[in-house]
Amino acid sequence: MAVQQAVTTAGRQRVVGNILRGSVGNLIEWYDWYAYTAFAVYFAHVFFPSGSQTAQLLNTAGVFAVGFFMRPLGGWLLGRYADRHGRRAALTLSVTLMAAGSMVITMTPSYRTIGVAAPLLLVAARLLQGISVGGEYSTSATYLSEAASPTRRGYYSSFQYVTLTSGQLLALAVQIVLQHTLAPAELADWGWRVAFALGALFALVVMYLRATMDESESFEREAARRQHASSRGTLRALLRHPRECLLVVGLTLGGTVAFYTYTTYLQKYMINTSGIGKNTAAWINFFALLVFVLLQPLAGAVSDRIGRRPLLLGFGIVGAVVTVPLLTALGATRDAFVAFGLMLAALVVVTGYTSINAVVKAELFPTRIRALGVGLPYAITVALFGGTAEYVALWLKQAGHESLFFWYVTGCILVSLLVYVAMRETSKGSPLAEDTTTVD
Repeated sequence: MAVQQAVTTAGRQRVVGNILRGSVGNLIEWYDWYAYTAFAVYFAHVFFPSGSQTAQLLNTAGVFAVGFFMRPLGGWLLGRYADRHGRRAALTLSVTLMAAGSMVITMTPSYRTIGVAAPLLLVAARLLQGISVGGEYSTSATYLSEAASPTRRGYYSSFQYVTLTSGQLLALAVQIVLQHTLAPAELADWGWRVAFALGALFALVVMYLRATMDESESFEREAARRQHASSRGTLRALLRHPRECLLVVGLTLGGTVAFYTYTTYLQKYMINTSGIGKNTAAWINFFALLVFVLLQPLAGAVSDRIGRRPLLLGFGIVGAVVTVPLLTALGATRDAFVAFGLMLAALVVVTGYTSINAVVKAELFPTRIRALGVGLPYAITVALFGGTAEYVALWLKQAGHESLFFWYVTGCILVSLLVYVAMRETSKGSPLAEDTTTVD
């Protein structure tokens, strides 16, 4: 009995250790990705010609969207690589690409110095980071789901968005520290570069952590069964699962638009529409996202008890009802506490999607194409809808029809709600359950 208990304890500690190492690496990757949007209000004038604040932000949002359009390529390349050569190898490659992109942004001179080469280098850096983050999502979502204990997959896989959002929080924290240690002119001139330099430095730590991770047992068993790597991670194999691919697209559509609206865009919305100061908006975002992070494992644990579908339905129904009045009220207030409450309410709603979306996708596909299946259709959807949400919002504002964006978000959520109503409960009869024997 004592020996069995020791084995169980050791197995649980191994699971927790792998989840932590994978999660910290995921956090740093997303820090690098979100540093761009956190500091866009400071460096927009550096890379683009002078103009109105909305026009410069529109340019940076366009580059942000371009980075997203590389995510399908990253989801395909690194998803295929993860299914053929292992989750750990793919995660290490993705962080290397992200670090390279951060170094390019750190070192690129201004538009005033090198002209059009400045925005071109910015675009090139975001293309690298887009490939990286496309592969990072698919591989880390797959790894966390496969490494998790069978009865706690919802809980452990929720750390996908814990670390994703913590990366955004870390970017905001760096922004707040720099705001309080540098003069506004210094921050706009060179201080924002510190954030990207830190991201490249953090990546060195991530490379070490990922070298010490255990490979997924599900992948090792699949590799033993199919010793030829060419039989894993192929598009031909993925296309044998058209329903699952379309399901990933449908369940992602509303969630990704809502998530990027409620997180990355709201800071600019508060500054540009509500008239709230940059420093205050940063603090509102920081504390609202901190609560959001704490909600993820709680919601993930709930899904282990009641299933994934009820949480998705809750997000779809409430999100469709409250988005328009919530964003309308936020645009009309300059009160920081009211703005915080409204942003937090939006994040509570989207938690029904974010906390479990990684495990829901992983539960749809067999091991041999899981990383590719999770990554490619998801990345295409995020590129078309999530990555363009901020651009669409700013474009409609510039055109004088800002409120139409609120209805656009609502419509996307309604489309996903129809999918949630029609889909089955993925935690039952999942291919993931058939190949996992991790200690509970």
